[in-house]
Amino acid sequence: MSRWRAAAINLSISVLAVLLAAALLFGLWYPPPYFHAAGADVLVLLLVGVDLVIGPLLTLIVFRAGKRGLAFDLCSIAVLQTVALVYGLSVALESRPVFLVGVLDRFVLVSANEITDEDLASGTEPEFRQRSWLGPRLVAAELPEDPVERSKLTSIVFTGRDIQDMPKYYHVYSDAGKRLLPKAKALDVLQRMSPQHRDEVTRWLRQSGRTGQSVAWLPLQARKADLTMLVDAESAKPLQALALDPWQ
Repeated sequence: MSRWRAAAINLSISVLAVLLAAALLFGLWYPPPYFHAAGADVLVLLLVGVDLVIGPLLTLIVFRAGKRGLAFDLCSIAVLQTVALVYGLSVALESRPVFLVGVLDRFVLVSANEITDEDLASGTEPEFRQRSWLGPRLVAAELPEDPVERSKLTSIVFTGRDIQDMPKYYHVYSDAGKRLLPKAKALDVLQRMSPQHRDEVTRWLRQSGRTGQSVAWLPLQARKADLTMLVDAESAKPLQALALDPWQ
């Protein structure tokens, strides 16, 4: 076997592994349009860089038919690729979006590692006490009415955590989501921000068959990039997150 054929075999196996990993990332853990916003693109670059470049390249360099110790070299390369793949997937798993929280005047995308097990245990509903495996679960978070509880929450905010990270303040979105509507803005406000905003909103309206008056919008904060969440103007039901900066 030539070194080129050996590298091609490694590349074929690597492509299959990356495709399976991509199916997990895109299909389950980071469904569109949250892939870039949650920072998963960096992880994909790591996986592609190691599995699709380093593995086949090292195989091409070390492979020589009949070489002493060749089996050890190839096993080492396979172990390196496997470790890199497992590490990348484990990081992606820990960083996956698990809750889409409607809170005060916006939505916030919360990752698995932003909520502690202790906070999960305090969730008021069974679905609030576990991290989602199939994309972010839609919930609403509301400030507590008790002044003492509000004071505790205020002190916690200074530690870098906020209400969206605490499932004990979560509520079923269909019950509490409408409280976001007074903060939602009309689509024409979004369209006036820039030509890109106008074109993207016009395209979405045409594809969805909706009128501009039936849709409002709110900012959606995420780890790496903020998005714009379109919502039904009457029910506040999220319709579509667009890759548009809500602050410009």
